[in-house]
Amino acid sequence: MAGGAAGERSADPRRGANHGRFKPCACRQVQHAGSDLEAARMFLTRFFGAGTTPNPCASCQDDDRLEFEVRMAFQPILDATTREVYAYEALVRGANGEGAAEVIAGVRPEQMYRFDQTCRVQAISTAARLGMGARLSINFNPNAVYEPATCIRLTLAAAKMSGFDTGRLIFEVTEAERVRDGSHLVKIFRDYQQRGFMTAIDDFGAGYAGLNLLAEFQPDLVKLDMALVRGIDQSAVRRTIVAGIVAICAGLRCRVLAEGVETQAEYRVLRTLGIELFQGYLFARPQLEALPVVDAALWEALEAG
Repeated sequence: MAGGAAGERSADPRRGANHGRFKPCACRQVQHAGSDLEAARMFLTRFFGAGTTPNPCASCQDDDRLEFEVRMAFQPILDATTREVYAYEALVRGANGEGAAEVIAGVRPEQMYRFDQTCRVQAISTAARLGMGARLSINFNPNAVYEPATCIRLTLAAAKMSGFDTGRLIFEVTEAERVRDGSHLVKIFRDYQQRGFMTAIDDFGAGYAGLNLLAEFQPDLVKLDMALVRGIDQSAVRRTIVAGIVAICAGLRCRVLAEGVETQAEYRVLRTLGIELFQGYLFARPQLEALPVVDAALWEALEAG
């Protein structure tokens, strides 16, 4: 979700959306524009206006416009086997770096579709501008996607305009989000998978779907809820639960990612349980419109312990 950063249940900048109240924007009426650069530019212009930037929104009803600027921070996801950045998660921020909670508080229910689309485009365009070579993880709200094939068009256009390889996109949904229609979420995941995108379930173990969702769809990544990670070095119960999740995911060929890791002790226990992907303040805090790097000395300290 919005980031794996401790205290920031951020990953999904768009919680609490009401799927039935969305007013689809211009992209619903636009026929598929093709894959050339000019078509992508025209498609974005129709949605965002002449500037082709996510703020302000131009072609929707007045009550759908966002009255604030959306920016992105990035937090790295690390692969402990290579000590390299596996991906960066995009986390929504306000014009002056305001946190996700403050930004979301300014979004009205009828703006959720617009907000979801704007965050996607802004994440891709910012990542491209920063020269991101790793994968990019984008949170999405399934309640804001009325039709996968239609709602993905702006994402594809933004990637084309920015020169960002869509094969490096990861779409994650929080398991803590109450999904109005489980079959609809599975439909979205399968559509994204067929397009070559990676998929992830965030905050796994937090709540509403859990094993039932895994039985219907097996994503590339399962991100442990940080409540299972916190203090795992001191909790036999948490270690047992996480070991079970790791075993299940191994059988389903899903990789487990531990987010919200804050201490070396937590990291070492998670590593002994077979987890290879990590995210959290131990490695780097999210940075606004920048790509944080992890000090090589940290890896040495982690292995030395």
